Amino acid sequence: MSAPDVDALRTRFARHVCQTSAAPVGLVVERAEGCWIWDASGRRFLDLLSGIGVAALGHRHPDVEAAIERQSRRYLHTMVYGEHIQDPQVDLATCLADVLPRPLSVTYFTNSGAEAVEGALKTARKHTHRPGIVAFEGSFHGDTLGALSVGGNPVYRRPFGPLLPGVRFLPFDCTATLADIDDTVAAVIVEPVQAEAGVRIPAPSFLRALRQRTREVGALLIADEVLTGLGRCGRLLACERFDIVPDLVVLAKALGGGLPLGAFVGAPEVMATLSSDPPLSHVTTFGGHPLSCAAGLASLRRIRGERLWERAEARGLELHAGLEALVESGAAAAVRSLGLLLALEFSSAARAGRFVAGCFERGVLAGWTLHDDRVVRLAPPLVLGQAEQDIALAAMREAGTDLHHGS
Repeated sequence: MSAPDVDALRTRFARHVCQTSAAPVGLVVERAEGCWIWDASGRRFLDLLSGIGVAALGHRHPDVEAAIERQSRRYLHTMVYGEHIQDPQVDLATCLADVLPRPLSVTYFTNSGAEAVEGALKTARKHTHRPGIVAFEGSFHGDTLGALSVGGNPVYRRPFGPLLPGVRFLPFDCTATLADIDDTVAAVIVEPVQAEAGVRIPAPSFLRALRQRTREVGALLIADEVLTGLGRCGRLLACERFDIVPDLVVLAKALGGGLPLGAFVGAPEVMATLSSDPPLSHVTTFGGHPLSCAAGLASLRRIRGERLWERAEARGLELHAGLEALVESGAAAAVRSLGLLLALEFSSAARAGRFVAGCFERGVLAGWTLHDDRVVRLAPPLVLGQAEQDIALAAMREAGTDLHHGS
């Protein structure tokens, strides 16, 4: 693409695509493959974000592309959700039932993680006949009105109030306050790791105590694994690292293999709530689109077949060890990780921003977190190779050296 064409594209982007920040990254994407993205000038960038966890197999994985092509030749949308039997949906739901811990065996497909959160909250209220919902400070569950209502950052809730009533917030990773969950609560929604809050990893005792408390009062436990699920955190689900099984698990991002797809999964008796009194209690037109389900099935089969959660665990430990050099040099304040979900914490937002810019200059894509702008989050593809890891670490160390020297 020529320079005038790129300039015109940027102008139309700013004019006609609704802007969500004053300074978007602005990378003009030409193509992507594996762990790399190329811009319109032909320069390549190592993607350490994988579309915020979407491209678990990297970009344009051959298995996923082949599945999309096969399905596109058969049919696309035929009927609203749940009326026609579409084998991509059925096959993906069956595969999820095979790999998720019991009793999570019935799936409701949506278009996105936020929609899945909405469906899970509705299911919990209808199943328990209770109004209350408990969420945690610092959490992020999406930007639709209901999902925003359980988001733990008041800065993002405030402009859109009044929101969903009956929501209470407790401090994350604080076992002492779990007694505030009582028998008026329909559901407690929690991220096993708070990604947008800076990759906050709780003590195992916290999530176990939360699981116990919800059972005591008869509330459903909803685990939001939109980012942490499907291998990212060194297990298929991050919950498995903490030895808990939720009543409902929310999935998205990596679930669609690069196409839009979300889901919430639960036990048969919980999910049956949506089929009666009244029937069609929760419906969607495009949720579980056959093209997305075909891509998602190909992706999940590859993740499962190669046990990519084990690779994520090993790669994550290596990256963590490599990034410790930035802490030791004083460039960064801390490094945290669980599998291939990593955080570099800096002393200020300005230093985090300069680090991200330094990585970009060196052809590496990183980004800060929504709720803590001092933290740079990394979520590379689960297929990140050794050579790519070496490139990433070298670039980040150089960017850190620039900070350390005050350049």
